[in-house]
Amino acid sequence: MADWSRWQKSWDQQQEWYLPDREERFRVMLDAVEALVGDRPRVLDLACGTGSITARTLRRFPDAVSVGVDLDPTLLTIARGTFADDPRATFVSADLTDPHWAEALPHDSFDAVLTATALHWLTEEPLRALYGRLATLVRPGGVFLNADHMPHPEAPRIGEAVSAFEAARQRRERAAGRADWVDWWASAAADPELAEATAERYRIYGDPAEGDHAEGRMFPLEWHVRTLREAGFAEARAAWASLSDTTVLALR
Repeated sequence: MADWSRWQKSWDQQQEWYLPDREERFRVMLDAVEALVGDRPRVLDLACGTGSITARTLRRFPDAVSVGVDLDPTLLTIARGTFADDPRATFVSADLTDPHWAEALPHDSFDAVLTATALHWLTEEPLRALYGRLATLVRPGGVFLNADHMPHPEAPRIGEAVSAFEAARQRRERAAGRADWVDWWASAAADPELAEATAERYRIYGDPAEGDHAEGRMFPLEWHVRTLREAGFAEARAAWASLSDTTVLALR
């Protein structure tokens, strides 16, 4: 029987190599949820991966329910295995670039839609279309939070310094044995419990060693705020930022 907790831990460790303040970011996202929609939310974990946001949501809010949606068969296998005995969590396979992806969801509306380090894989028009669809899924008074890489083209020297700082940190941690994205996927491909799902994942996205998701694009915070307002959200602004990442919060 697969040890899903081991895979969750290794996923978290791999993600934290890129995002050392990942847990702080999750905490702020859930603070926003509690502040704006309360402690019993119906949550859509968008591009859910292994269910990282779902796990933290249900731990903090025992009366919450969460629906995770993703296309990656390996990550969905881990998510479904992890939450197999928890009726509060449901996971759906869907392609967010498909105009009809929301039809696979078990609910028509959500108190909160949360996503992290995922939507930069989309190009401009698919992301704009996704924001439009989310404006119909988030109930009036509900919230959307997107934590992701958001560049600051007006501050190039700061950006260069931060990039150099992060690269040096990652080199130190790699030298100490920390696994990166490519390493993690190689481990998944070699595991009997995940090998079939990972082969399918490679067919969809390509080999991580060759630069999967290379077509995506990162947009500044101002683009996200403007596009969310144009999509139908009443308010939008930054909720949190690190040296390299930003979380945008939108109120429906």
